[in-house]
Amino acid sequence: MLNNKRKINELFYIFITLHLILWTLIPSITNHNLPLDTIEALAWGSNLDWGFNKHPPASAFFVEIFYQIFGSQDWAYYFLSQIFVIVSFFIVWTFSNEIFKNKVHSILSILLLEGIYFYNFTTPEFNVNVCQLPFWSLTVYYSWKIFNKKFIDFKDCIFLGVFAAIGFLSKYLFIYLLISIDLLFFYLIFILKDRKFDSKYYIIFAIFILILIPHIIWLTNNDYITITYGLARTDFEQSNILDHISLPLTFIVKQIGTIVPFLILIMFLVKKIKFRLNFKDKKLVFLIAINLVPIILMFLTSLITGSKIRTMWMTPFYIFFGVMFVYILQSQINIKKLKNFFIAFMIIFLISPITYAYISISKDDKRTDYPGKQIAEKVQQKWNEEFNIPINVVLGNEWNAGNLSYHLDSRPVWEGFVNDNELDKLNKYVCIDEICVGNK
Repeated sequence: MLNNKRKINELFYIFITLHLILWTLIPSITNHNLPLDTIEALAWGSNLDWGFNKHPPASAFFVEIFYQIFGSQDWAYYFLSQIFVIVSFFIVWTFSNEIFKNKVHSILSILLLEGIYFYNFTTPEFNVNVCQLPFWSLTVYYSWKIFNKKFIDFKDCIFLGVFAAIGFLSKYLFIYLLISIDLLFFYLIFILKDRKFDSKYYIIFAIFILILIPHIIWLTNNDYITITYGLARTDFEQSNILDHISLPLTFIVKQIGTIVPFLILIMFLVKKIKFRLNFKDKKLVFLIAINLVPIILMFLTSLITGSKIRTMWMTPFYIFFGVMFVYILQSQINIKKLKNFFIAFMIIFLISPITYAYISISKDDKRTDYPGKQIAEKVQQKWNEEFNIPINVVLGNEWNAGNLSYHLDSRPVWEGFVNDNELDKLNKYVCIDEICVGNK
């Protein structure tokens, strides 16, 4: 079957379809409430702006589109998350077909990603990390198209600028990919080595900055609160000398742990792992630039600043790992071992959702067990006892107030935390614990 290109294409589409259905269905059935980050994005989406206290605006924008279409149906947001994942898989697939002459290597580079839990177990929670995935993939893909052509296409430059900007507006850590590609790759390879520069590069930069301008203005008007939050999450200000050693080492250990199932799958493909690197090979250099350099930069950030790098932040960093490993090891791949590889792949492919379902069903103290809908019904009942006007504003933290914004039929706008200034703006309001609902 794997000697037939059409059959391999069919296998790829079967894989992404099964992935989409499985990871939409399992959380939809087993969870009682949406995860924290998804609820937060929905809270921000109810009151769209060019930024929020924790993150730039892209993730909120996409969930709000889905809310306008599907309303408060939980399955839709698990579906949204999987769309972002399989779109990323499709882009990696397209990229791999340009890298490899052998279709078998292309499909293997995609299937290997099931060995990294960022692309299965954690994907039901649509958040800024998942939101980056297609734009990370597209940025890499169009960077490759520009690098691989003798004559740069104006259209490719536009696409690269747009996708890079949206990726950055998903999460600031996207900058690590941009530095790897733009500074280390384009500058060192294109300009210093090849001594060539195309004026079309300015188009990429101009489009990127143009799209970011509204967010930059928002940041300035809001005391750079998003950047402040991001730095606070690294525990940067509390770091000591020991942190400059322990935290980078912890980071490395966690990254190795993350790809253990991936490496196990690799072992089913080759007899022995031998790395033969030819740095004159531009495909290899590009793959190293997009895969290893961003991780090295994250490590150096932790080493130099003593910052804590949270594991989930690394979600998009491994999306092209399958392509890189298969490319390096392609001459060592044993076609006779493919049957064993597919058995191991199927075990991982099925164990991950089964484990997710078991944890979701057996444990009852998770965020996804929060009785958000029931609480919203009680709040609505109490409101109806006092007023006959709709609730159109909710105040409180993103989790509790965000759940009310999502579950209440009137879809009240989340307008931040409870304080006297915000309450004074309301005609009527009711407060329960640290949450207030009202009407303007």
